[in-house]
Amino acid sequence: MNKKWLSAAAAMLAAATALAACSSGGGGGANTASGSGASNCTNTIPKKNLPVVTMWGWYPNMQLVVDNFNKQNGEVQVCWTNVGQGSDEYDKFQTAISAGTGAPDVIMIEMDRIPTFQIQNALVDIKKYGFDAVKADYSEGAWKDVSVGDAVYGVPVDGGPMAMIYRKDIFEKYDITPPKTWAEYEQAAQKMKDAGGPAFGDFAANVSALTMALQIQKGAAPFTYDPAQQSSIGVKLNDQASKDVLDYWGRLARKELVGTEDQFTPEYISGVINGKYATYISAAWAPGYLTGAGVGKGEDTGKFAVAPLPQWDPANPVQVNWGGSAFSVTSQAKNPELAAKVAYGLYADKESLTHGWTNQIIFPLNLKALNDPEFVNLKVAFFDGQQANKEVYVPAANAYKGVTYSPFGQYYFDAMTKQVSALIEGSVTGAQAADRLQEDVASYAKEQGFTVQ
Repeated sequence: MNKKWLSAAAAMLAAATALAACSSGGGGGANTASGSGASNCTNTIPKKNLPVVTMWGWYPNMQLVVDNFNKQNGEVQVCWTNVGQGSDEYDKFQTAISAGTGAPDVIMIEMDRIPTFQIQNALVDIKKYGFDAVKADYSEGAWKDVSVGDAVYGVPVDGGPMAMIYRKDIFEKYDITPPKTWAEYEQAAQKMKDAGGPAFGDFAANVSALTMALQIQKGAAPFTYDPAQQSSIGVKLNDQASKDVLDYWGRLARKELVGTEDQFTPEYISGVINGKYATYISAAWAPGYLTGAGVGKGEDTGKFAVAPLPQWDPANPVQVNWGGSAFSVTSQAKNPELAAKVAYGLYADKESLTHGWTNQIIFPLNLKALNDPEFVNLKVAFFDGQQANKEVYVPAANAYKGVTYSPFGQYYFDAMTKQVSALIEGSVTGAQAADRLQEDVASYAKEQGFTVQ
């Protein structure tokens, strides 16, 4: 184990404040299966004679999901607490890791964060706790995203197969056909600009995970990592594919064919609503996000459609993913086998899955939902009745092969943001940005005690 890295990980993720709402003694007479007890559950436990597994999660419909599990299960009950989303939860989990106590039995984690906690021995390999019984419920790519080497550290729930959302009205006005390749995308962008149209898309510095996905689509493999050799990691951020993608988007930005505004901001959403951008390169969760942000309502109702992600080589298409979460078992679980039963069973029943995708909360990775004719043939209201799952998202999800994430993903994303910002400003080329990124991240890895391959 790389002790220097463990110290660094704790320093990066530790919360500045005390752990809140995540530790207590036993409660309600429950036969708890963990040291964190069950006295502060958000939900009501109906079968109080059964052992209790504690869990943290932030899905908007988690109350329904937990209630469904508890109602249907005769072996274990779930005590659920929402301690915050994303970094808020991760900070509390890191505090619990450092203290050696206070973590739940099961925790919801974004897939790209799994290696960060796995390298600290904070997660349990659940492969020996019923993996074979559920293996066929998820694709090979979904399992790869929650694995480190041959070990499995989470149960996939939702993902983000990528596609190109576009404004039908703008495409029609400028006689644009949805581009099938990135070369066609650039040509269409030039045609629209020459005709006085809006920006064709947006190249933002604050979406490093998106940039990474687009580089992987071109053939990049940013990291290679095997936990059997924890002191060694492959860092390859300035290969030709990575440089090509940065050069491509840098060129589009320099020619003002795309905007460079940060995404997930009120200003950006306002631009999407007002037709400032003709396309939005994003993931399958985007319709739910955009709807929640007010897009697709009022005057822009029915104006959006979706097409497959443009390809570099249409003869050899590559599908990529942006985002996704899983349920992981923590090393503080006193009964890992029982906790794994919860991780495998949560958000796996038909009612929960259907509620999740119907309300655009998740894009399901469970094949029982992904292949459900009701889901596949859904006429998506945001896309004016288009069968977006059947035509775009399900094929992309099925073809996705998965990636290898690094144990210091957040540092990499932050470093990528810095270099893309410089590229947007024009102070570096795409190739130079890739070289600088390689130097930065490789140097950081060495500082943490890794041998960089």
